Amino acid sequence: MIPDPRDTAAADAADKFDDEHYPAYTMGRAAAMLGTTPGFLRSLDEAKLIEPQRSAGGHRRYSRYQLRIAARVRELVDHGTGLDAACRIVSLEDQLHEAQQLNADLRRSD
Repeated sequence: MIPDPRDTAAADAADKFDDEHYPAYTMGRAAAMLGTTPGFLRSLDEAKLIEPQRSAGGHRRYSRYQLRIAARVRELVDHGTGLDAACRIVSLEDQLHEAQQLNADLRRSD
């Protein structure tokens, strides 16, 4: 069935498919996708690297963006980097990327 374009609820739901920050994944699904345990995801929450949104029932919900960060941390940990160091590295990589984007935007506006 094709959604009715006049149906705003369907249009809002369709927009969420493209939103990388929409918290679409439960902890169990996120852990399965990453090949890790829910405890690993909780440790990223405790380290304040990833702060998942909570459902009405209090369950953690993760976005695609957050899963990419978790996957990068897992990659570093799998190669022998400690969890705290891996979280710091990923945080700094994210800050660097944002700064590079800002610089590129400023150059374009000149």
